[in-house]
Amino acid sequence: MDFEVLIMGTDANAYYMARCYHEAYHKKAYLIGRKGHSITPYTELTNILTLEYNQEIWTEKGFLKALDDFQKKHPNKKILLVSSNETYAEFIAKNKKKLHKNYVYNYPDKEIIQNLIMKDKFYQTYQDSCLDFPKTYYYDCSQDRLFQDKLTYPIVVKPCNVIEYNHLDFEGKNKIYKLENEGELQEVLKRIKENGYKSKLVIQEFIPGDDSHLFDAVVYCDRHKKVKLLSFAQIGLQERSKNMVGNAAVLINGYSEFPGVREMAENIKKFMEEIGYQGFAEFDMKYDVRDHRFKVLEINARQGRCSYYITPIGANLIQVLADDVIYHKDMNYRFLDEKVLLSFVPKGVAKKYIKNKKFKKEMLRLWKPGKVVNPIRYSKDRNLKRQIFLFKRHVVYYREYKNSYWTSD
Repeated sequence: MDFEVLIMGTDANAYYMARCYHEAYHKKAYLIGRKGHSITPYTELTNILTLEYNQEIWTEKGFLKALDDFQKKHPNKKILLVSSNETYAEFIAKNKKKLHKNYVYNYPDKEIIQNLIMKDKFYQTYQDSCLDFPKTYYYDCSQDRLFQDKLTYPIVVKPCNVIEYNHLDFEGKNKIYKLENEGELQEVLKRIKENGYKSKLVIQEFIPGDDSHLFDAVVYCDRHKKVKLLSFAQIGLQERSKNMVGNAAVLINGYSEFPGVREMAENIKKFMEEIGYQGFAEFDMKYDVRDHRFKVLEINARQGRCSYYITPIGANLIQVLADDVIYHKDMNYRFLDEKVLLSFVPKGVAKKYIKNKKFKKEMLRLWKPGKVVNPIRYSKDRNLKRQIFLFKRHVVYYREYKNSYWTSD
């Protein structure tokens, strides 16, 4: 059965999903996104996709109209629908009955996706599950009061309502804030409130340990709500720019210096099947040496920015989706423990800023020409302007790490 792929978004996530389609089927995906909303050169300077800009899709009404218009242009095709962020994933989940029958996708029900997107709901709803979480407090920005709970610093502050927060733009806005004292906390709370954020904030203990205590897991649950793929990767370095902290920059799948990976993988599998999840999800975790447990920081209700790394070990993300929801093929469960190195940053940045010597040694062993995976570098995407952009992006990485506000431990 012939089908088209429509990806909503213009970021690195959207690019590598288009790359997956091109690698598996040698066809161009269609993308619809907002110009200027994210780093569009990832999807603008390329020969492997067809990009359309639509400034209205950041609203639910505009999003649905864009899908309706696209379907009318492709009336006789199945269309595999993919989101690259939480906003569009939620729009899909909320409007399954309104979407044309030619659209096929795999997302959970809106209640599940909202429980994951809204961080206060997430921690409170699943606090008695088989997962472990950091010690967490909440602050309601709609109320005029000071935060008065006694805390042990450093702490981490992040928005509960990621979608609302992403719609705001203000001086000093960070994706995540790491704060060292009460004065810094009160200043950040004031700044966020004054710039229009009305929902709750998560205030969390900072789990000790550098970036190599962070872990990433990619999970795929099929249309029958059963886990079919699960990866587990140790992160050596995370991104350092203010809008990207929390995203992996260098990771190794199938590698861990800490015990309990298999047990944690089984807990993830159990959890996802108990809540009835469907589609791709990404777990962000940190290993806590104090009690020897993996603490879940968040679950993204979509593939993550770095999730491409499962493709070279036999799990092309678009092919997995198509086999499941278009061709209705049955899949056996796979724990993806093959080693693969992913890096967004140049080797020089990785060598300089990765603190963990054991991780760095393994990274350098795996870093061989043609072997290290970078989701946004695709040998068949021969666009000269893109190559220039990627070269400049690598140069920028040196500056971002040198001048970063974030400290990893």
